[in-house]
Amino acid sequence: MGRYRVRVATGNSAFSGSNNQVQLWLVGLRAEVELGLRLRPARGQMEDFEVDVSEDLGPLQFVKLRKIHLLIKDAWFCNHITVWVFEQSMEEKEIVFPCYRWVEGDGIICLPETTAWMIRNESQGLFQKHQEEELKARRTLYGWVSWKKGIPLSVAAASEKDLPLDARFHEEKKVDFERTRVVGVTEIALKRLYTLLSSWNSLEDFDQIFWGGKSALAKRVRLSWKDDDFFGYQFLNGVNPTLLRKSSSLPTRLVIPPGTEDLKAQLERKLQEGCLFEVDFSLLAGIQANVIQGERQHLAAPLLMLKMEPDGKLLPMVIQLQLPGSDSPVPPLFLPSDPSLTWLLAKAWVKNSDFQLHELQAHLLKTHLMAEVFAVATMRCLPGMHPIFKLLIPHLRYTLEINTRARTKLISNGGFFDQAVNTGGGGHLDVLRRATTCLTYRSLCPPDDLADRGLLGVPSAFYAHDAVRLWDIISRYVQGIVQLHYLEDEVVRSDPELQAWCREITEIGLCKAQERGFPVSFQSRDELCHFVTMCIFTCTAQHSAVNQGQLDWYTWVPNAPCTMRQPPPTTKDVTLEMVMATMPNVHQACIQMTISWHLGRFQPDMVPLGHHKEQYFSGPGPQAVLNRFQEDLYTLEREIVARNESLDLPYEYLKPSRIENSITI
Repeated sequence: MGRYRVRVATGNSAFSGSNNQVQLWLVGLRAEVELGLRLRPARGQMEDFEVDVSEDLGPLQFVKLRKIHLLIKDAWFCNHITVWVFEQSMEEKEIVFPCYRWVEGDGIICLPETTAWMIRNESQGLFQKHQEEELKARRTLYGWVSWKKGIPLSVAAASEKDLPLDARFHEEKKVDFERTRVVGVTEIALKRLYTLLSSWNSLEDFDQIFWGGKSALAKRVRLSWKDDDFFGYQFLNGVNPTLLRKSSSLPTRLVIPPGTEDLKAQLERKLQEGCLFEVDFSLLAGIQANVIQGERQHLAAPLLMLKMEPDGKLLPMVIQLQLPGSDSPVPPLFLPSDPSLTWLLAKAWVKNSDFQLHELQAHLLKTHLMAEVFAVATMRCLPGMHPIFKLLIPHLRYTLEINTRARTKLISNGGFFDQAVNTGGGGHLDVLRRATTCLTYRSLCPPDDLADRGLLGVPSAFYAHDAVRLWDIISRYVQGIVQLHYLEDEVVRSDPELQAWCREITEIGLCKAQERGFPVSFQSRDELCHFVTMCIFTCTAQHSAVNQGQLDWYTWVPNAPCTMRQPPPTTKDVTLEMVMATMPNVHQACIQMTISWHLGRFQPDMVPLGHHKEQYFSGPGPQAVLNRFQEDLYTLEREIVARNESLDLPYEYLKPSRIENSITI
């Protein structure tokens, strides 16, 4: 007994429509009815119809649908179905049933309404049965696999084609990705042809490939990369701001040779003044270097000491390229007062090491692989009606496919690392394993990590400032949603799906990471909010901070060489020939520049943080929380724009409009 208006919305991506017909049912608390009307969904269209129902359905719980195959078994991307119920007072009540996924096969699919729901909220058992069936199906689609021992688990897919359709790129994204890959390969070939060089003769020779994909900041890097303040700036606000820390004492690995007591005094004075900083690359010590086309590459494990000047400039003071050994000579210390080529080569070794830990630790492990663990655990443990699923799912878009492609193209046998990087050939996997053993929960939470590294309150640390501001904004957003659905701590403790999700991440995906501070359960709303904030920050802001800068800082190859073809210098007698023989060769440099453009460029289908179009929640409460989130992001955007106007080198990687809502590249 009632009248209903039904709207079916189809996605706007290519091939979202279907040539098949779709049949619908309305399912209420007391009865369900089959709607005799069938429709053919068209791409980007919303189709409306009205029906009169003679039965008393009661409050609507689900819409069921089935795609009737004709000659072609195509997929259909359904955004959502909206039903308006005409009450006796003639007022309309709107109920939204979100889908946002591909509909395949000929089985019946149930779409629950948008109100977030948990087991304890229901007495009839309808939703519980639905979620049990949903999770059973998802656990079959989204399995775990150990790609390489000693690193976080990944989704069980040998290639992107093995992924569920809902985890795949949409057609426009796929076409753009494949097109740019072809453009990149073509650019490498053209640059090799253009240079007509078999080897470099001078640093200026790199100009011959410095065209194509580059940014305005990359041009600035080309001009300023030799300057000490520019070198130091990169550890504060460059593509890898995750390693710098304030010194609490002189590092034990720093060996001060006899006759350099003045240097030790300078370091101790800066330490007492609270302006001594360090970057230690000991994680690379003992890693087997790559062999590229029969030529052995070389690695170092530098220690860099820097001082903070009153004007905020961070300047290098000393570089030690190797760990001291009991049976090896004392490693030389390289100083700004050394001959210019000697000092330049020492800094190049530091930046090569930074390249390795940036790509493998800060970028791959701490954003991509972490986000993949969140994604697989979410799909296996949280049903679509769960509030945390609804909160997280927009931030997991495309991540499984881009990671699967990385495993088959970048870090695979014969991939980018094997072709052009000195940790390739298996060394990169050893670095990943070492980085995993020291991956802590605190290191993924900026307020904790930056406090541990002594970078809170440093005026020229723009990454640190913006990261903490973004953390606070995301945290308020998460708290707003959590407090709507978890009225007290006991509700958190008694949510079995939520607790299973936490265990799945820590014990399974991260291979028993509780010893490194990751939780195995949530005992309060605050604990839940902190963890979910970490998940969203990792998938959005942190990835933006360590990904976008590749285009700026890596396309001028001498600033951050991907490999080194000669051993680190053991004396200060450095010639130009030694420098050029150490730098990446022509082919390796071309690959580095092209990959940096491919990974760091702006994505055409980019969705900014907090501005996803999918509406998983309903009602004024969640919408108000989202509106406040967007307002907070806009306020921060204006603050960053105003600050950057006064800076010689603006920091923009954490501008909210430039932060993508998920890891898609």
